[in-house]
Amino acid sequence: MYKHYIGGSLVEGLGLTLTVQNPATEQKVGTLLKATGEQAQAALEAAQQAFPIWSGYSLKQRGEWMERLARAIEDNREKILDVLMNETGKPLAQAIEDMEMLPRCLRYYYEEAKRLHGRIIEDEDRGFMSLMNRQPVGVVVGYLAWNFPLLNLGYKLGPVLASGCTCVIKPSPLTPLTTLLIGQIAEEIGFPAGVINLITGDTIELSSVMNTSTIPRMLTLIGSTSAGKAIVGQSATSIKRFSLELGGNAPAIVLADADVEAASEQLINLKFGNAGQICVSPNRVFVHESIYEAFVAKAVEKANKFTLGWGRDPKAMMGPMITEDHRSRVQELLASAIAEGATIVAGGGIPEGFSKGFYLEPTIITNVTPAMRICQEEIFGPVMPIMPFNNRDQVIQEANNTEFGLASYVFGTDINDILNIADSLEVGTVCVNGPHYSVELPHGGVKESGIGKDCSVYSLEEYYSVKRITIRKEKV
Repeated sequence: MYKHYIGGSLVEGLGLTLTVQNPATEQKVGTLLKATGEQAQAALEAAQQAFPIWSGYSLKQRGEWMERLARAIEDNREKILDVLMNETGKPLAQAIEDMEMLPRCLRYYYEEAKRLHGRIIEDEDRGFMSLMNRQPVGVVVGYLAWNFPLLNLGYKLGPVLASGCTCVIKPSPLTPLTTLLIGQIAEEIGFPAGVINLITGDTIELSSVMNTSTIPRMLTLIGSTSAGKAIVGQSATSIKRFSLELGGNAPAIVLADADVEAASEQLINLKFGNAGQICVSPNRVFVHESIYEAFVAKAVEKANKFTLGWGRDPKAMMGPMITEDHRSRVQELLASAIAEGATIVAGGGIPEGFSKGFYLEPTIITNVTPAMRICQEEIFGPVMPIMPFNNRDQVIQEANNTEFGLASYVFGTDINDILNIADSLEVGTVCVNGPHYSVELPHGGVKESGIGKDCSVYSLEEYYSVKRITIRKEKV
C-alpha cells in the first residue's frame, strides 16, 4: 500500500482505493487510498509553512539537500526502475531514460541557479542606482502527465527546489507509484518538512481545491490543453502565474534534398518511442513527392522491425499504450481515417501473441489528407500518417493549420531553405534533421500548446519574481 507525502511524513489517503495496473500485463501492481480535498488543503498549508524556511536557506544549503535527494534516488535505482516499468509498461531502456532525468534535473537546476545573477541599473544622470533582486514566487502546484512520471517530476521539482519555492505535486492516478516512491525516499533522508508534498487521487476533487486556493502563487502542468484551460478557469480566486505544457500536433517536413534513410530512421524512432505517447511525437509527416515513395518504403521497413514487449525483455523496443480506453481512442481515430480513404501500409491492429496488455502495432498510413480527424487531433499513439507535398508555401500553411504549436521537424540540406521554413512555423521548437530534447534546452509551445517553458534557465526564471531596489545617490 503506497502513501502520500505531506508535511514531511508518509500519510495514508482518506479516500477510496486506487488500484494501479501494469498496461503490459493488466495485472495489479500497487494500491493506495486516494488523497482527499482536505488532504490537498493540508499539503498546501504544509508548503506554505515551509516556504519561509526553505527560501531562507542559502542556495548552497538547498543544493546540498538536492544532491542528497539525487544520490538517494540513484541508490534506489533498481527498485525505482521496477516500479516504473510495472506501472507504465515501458521497456527497460526507456524506463532508464525516464528515471535518470530526475537526479539530472536536480543537479542541473542547482548549477543553473548559481549562474542566475541579478543586475544593477544606473540612471543616465547617475543620481539613482537600482538593484534587480530575484526572489522565489512562493508555493507552486504542479500537475504531472502519466507518460514520463519521473522526467516530468524532474522538470518541475528541479526549478522549485533550486529557486527556493515549495510545492504540492500531483502525479497522474494512472502512474502515481514511482512519484510516491520518491516521497518515501525523501522521508527516509529527512528532507525538510513541507518543502515537497506529493499527493494523488481524484483529479477533479484535488485540482478544484488547489486551483481555487489562494495559497499557490504558481500553477504548472504537463498535460492536455483541456486540462490547462480548466486550471486557468478555476484559478481566478487570486492572481497566479502559469507554466503550462499542453497538447501537440507536431508536423514533420521532409524536403526533396533530405537524406531519406536518416529522416525515416529518426522519425520512426521518435514516433514509436513510448508507443507514440509523447507530446512532441511527429503527428503529421509531409514528404516531398519526389522522394515520397522511397520514404514510405523505408519507414514501413523500419516499422515492421519494431519488436513489442516491456520491462527487462532485451528485445523490447515498444511497450503498450497506457489503458484500454487510450488504445480504443487511437483505434477509433485510425478507423475514421480508413473510412475517409486512408490506407494502412504497416501494422494497424493488435499484435498476435499479446492477448494481455494494451498493445497496438506500429502503424503507418498513407492516402491521408490534412482535413482528416487523425491529422487535426493529437494522436498520442503509434500511428504515423504520411502525406506527399510539392509546394513549400502550401506545406508550411498545412503544418500551421492546427490549434497546437508545440514541436516540429524539418529534414533537408539547404540551410537557407530550412531557416526560412523554421521562421514560418508557428511552434515553440523546430528540430532540424533529427529530434533533440534536453534539460538544458527550453521546451514549450505557442497557441493552444501552452505558455511558459519547461527545462533550461528560461524555466527556472519563471519560479522567481524580480524586486527592484532603488537607491538615491548623494553627490559629493
